[in-house]
Amino acid sequence: MSDYQHLTHEFAPVFSKDSRVLILGSFPSVKSREQQFYYGHPQNRFWKVLSHITNESIPTTIEEKKQLLLNHGIALWDVIQSCEIIGSSDSSIRNVIPADIPRLLQHCSITAIFGNGSKACELFEKYSAPALKDFSDICQIQKLPSTSPANAAWKLQRLCDYWQDKLSPHITI
Repeated sequence: MSDYQHLTHEFAPVFSKDSRVLILGSFPSVKSREQQFYYGHPQNRFWKVLSHITNESIPTTIEEKKQLLLNHGIALWDVIQSCEIIGSSDSSIRNVIPADIPRLLQHCSITAIFGNGSKACELFEKYSAPALKDFSDICQIQKLPSTSPANAAWKLQRLCDYWQDKLSPHITI
């Protein structure tokens, strides 16, 4: 018996024509799928890290989270449009259909792409990079340490400092 579920990403990317940085995750966690928005697990440090970098309050509502991203030129999406997955386990992901990242890039001013963790970068390289030949100037993904609570080796301040060093040149502070 398999615990795999075939799931499709059910919420839209966040971006505007002014977005300059694209941050990619792998696929929404169970908590994110329940909340219908990115990084919904209360222990995930994504929103704390972005709040620190942008000198903003930690957003709590979906609308506040979208505003934080858009106000600072940040686009947010996941590499995978649909897959088979067990719970929230990135390591279980199989039968991937990638998100249409080239379509998103046509509608904004992205100058850098970052992956939130190793798995997002690995999946991007395998499924998305080959489709980005028309965007050769930005098709390289830069790996950021994961904000997941599973990445316990990176304490919050260390995450904030690293992410700030990488993102600051590209975003509006």
